[in-house]
Amino acid sequence: MMERQSLIRLWSSFFYISTLFWMQVHSHSEYLIGLGSYDITGPAADVNMMGYADMAQVASGIHFRLRARTFIVSEPQGKRVVFVNIDACMASQIVTLKVIERLKARYGDLYTEKNVAISGIHTHAGPGGYLQYVVYIVTSLGFVRQSFDALVDGIENSIIQAHENLRPGSIFLNNGELLDAGVNRSPSAYLNNPSEERGEYKYDTDKEMTLLKFVDDQWGPVGSFNWFATHGTSMSRTNSLISGDNKGAAARLMEDWFEQREELVSDEIPRRVSSIIGNHQDSRKLASEELLEIASYFESQPGRPATRVSSAARRVRSALRKADKPGFVSAFCQTNCGDVSPNVLGAFCLDTGLRCDFNHSTCGGRNELCYGRGPGYPDEFESTRVIGERQFKKALDLFSKASEELQGKVDYRQVYVDFSQLNVTLSKKDGSSEVVRTCPAAMGFAFAAGTTDGPGAFDFTQGDDKGNPFWRMVRNFLKTPHKKQMDCHYPKPILLDTGEMTKPYAWAPSILSLQILRIGKLFILSVPGEFTTMAGRRLRDAVKTQLKRSGDKELSGEIHVVIAGLANGYSQYVTTFEEYQVQRYEGASTLFGPHTLSGYIQEFKKLSKSLVLGRNVQPGPQPPNLLDKQVSFLTPVVMDTATGGDSFGDVISDVPKNLSVKRGSDQVTVVFQSACPRNDLMTEGTFALVERLEREDKTWTPVYDDDDLCLRFKWSRHKKFSSRSQATIEWRIPESASPGVYRITHFGAAKKLFGSVQHFTGSSSAFVVT
Repeated sequence: MMERQSLIRLWSSFFYISTLFWMQVHSHSEYLIGLGSYDITGPAADVNMMGYADMAQVASGIHFRLRARTFIVSEPQGKRVVFVNIDACMASQIVTLKVIERLKARYGDLYTEKNVAISGIHTHAGPGGYLQYVVYIVTSLGFVRQSFDALVDGIENSIIQAHENLRPGSIFLNNGELLDAGVNRSPSAYLNNPSEERGEYKYDTDKEMTLLKFVDDQWGPVGSFNWFATHGTSMSRTNSLISGDNKGAAARLMEDWFEQREELVSDEIPRRVSSIIGNHQDSRKLASEELLEIASYFESQPGRPATRVSSAARRVRSALRKADKPGFVSAFCQTNCGDVSPNVLGAFCLDTGLRCDFNHSTCGGRNELCYGRGPGYPDEFESTRVIGERQFKKALDLFSKASEELQGKVDYRQVYVDFSQLNVTLSKKDGSSEVVRTCPAAMGFAFAAGTTDGPGAFDFTQGDDKGNPFWRMVRNFLKTPHKKQMDCHYPKPILLDTGEMTKPYAWAPSILSLQILRIGKLFILSVPGEFTTMAGRRLRDAVKTQLKRSGDKELSGEIHVVIAGLANGYSQYVTTFEEYQVQRYEGASTLFGPHTLSGYIQEFKKLSKSLVLGRNVQPGPQPPNLLDKQVSFLTPVVMDTATGGDSFGDVISDVPKNLSVKRGSDQVTVVFQSACPRNDLMTEGTFALVERLEREDKTWTPVYDDDDLCLRFKWSRHKKFSSRSQATIEWRIPESASPGVYRITHFGAAKKLFGSVQHFTGSSSAFVVT
């Protein structure tokens, strides 16, 4: 182990020296760069999670926290672009509009809808209710103001941080293949693409990760953002803990790695080290008997009043961060993940253990038992960690070897397009053309079948291009699609005619934001949906071709085009025309009909042409702002009560007396008298904390909190509508934990009958880790 420690120190020192060399060589940077990060976790109780559309999946705790991560790149006296990556299922049009409104109030026209992009990682384990169209907030019982506010506030604060951190710096780009973090979950649809086109690619999913490395002229590396396609569905629909899924986990690992690398370089002993790095404190460990004797003096602390700032002040990463240096920000962004699953072992039937039907993903003709398996099967938390770790390791490799420096213009173009009635010109092989049209939004029968990541219910199946009489009757009760609409969407049999449903307000979007951000030879295409693998390839290739034709001398050589998925709004899926014909889930969820992708390609070619030629574009029709029309049926928190004689924060179930546990294998669980987490979201704070006793001064040092993958905060009511609740905190002791005396602490906030909130805290008895 000491040899491994020495190798890590040697590698980190080499990395440090290389960074100093870079800083000397690139001290006259042509860009200003700034990065920021802020908590967007939101309500950890009672709120339906966004992604699986399962009303039973309601938040009840935290796996680890969600964040908004931002970079700003600016020419010193010129244009600038902003990219925000959010640990949310997708961006929201109404959230984007509100953020832009706030930025304009603060900065004027410096940041607008034209140069600010907001993209979601597509976790299916974050609070829902923050989109403005009816179909996306049905399962969350309408609009959830806390979810909305947490996102708007967090995104705004991350941008403010990035703006205030703007300093001269350089950007380096690198890309490489990651082969084992995603598989195609709709291969039968992919195979419907032309064989000649498929033959141009080695894989049926995109395996390339593209990474940006941000280097401050003074401080050295300050962050990285990368794009890679895989769904945020390592956590299943049975999970109820808020989680950034595999991409959020990768970001947490990367950021922690950098902070700990700096501690290793400075020859300090890190207080907490990722198990991937595998460091351990060495020697001078107290004997287990002596540690147990020390621990025996620290019994559980009864619940007591606390302040709101006490939680934030004890947060681990706040304590580790250097006040005079910006924190390292690492984002793992989403791209064309539409048909890409992280459940890489494949889809199997729960009843037989056999593989699901290839064409329809069914078991015995039904879809409910067909589930994809992640690499940690049957443990979804382990699958999340593994897929996250694989992305982290690839990003670390690209980060350490990034050498292509971005240089050149910073620019952008953005337009709103009405996809419900877009004329699209298609070229034919004989050189002629025809004009087709997109359709008002509608969802097909196979939409209700779900996917192998989260199958639907009843008797819906993927690949259904017919529908059935019973569900047509149910559909017609809501809205009967007219013949023109059905012909436009053919061969999709319409289940929900969402684009023509307007009561109590619009059910689906029609006006979408399309956007290109340029940094030198890098072009980021912000799309408000989930493109499949081949759809994304066609869009990227079309834009590349258009850019090459421009004659711009700066664009000689290789051009980098990445798709930022689920950006600035959400309109579900985009498949190729051929995949649409198969009507699997992705095709049934392509809202605007079979020519949706052609519409995107046409409009992005226009945008890219105007960008390189320096031409302005007309803004297009403005999307609606439906914030004032939103309704909510989520029951508010009325009050919290404690069990007779107990106080909030009291320990209900403590650690056993004289408990000694081992690193890497054991778990410690403590249960506290608690209150609803919706009373205070503990933004930039924590509900749970693991503290280690410092022997010298008998103080407790925070070492893990609810933003660590090894610590889980679980909340539950005694009964469904009870005012009494409890918090269960589970610490799976990592191999990297230092031997010593520990305790577990809980922070919370209880609501009184007449609305005031009292913060509280409590701690377990001490125990020993060896």
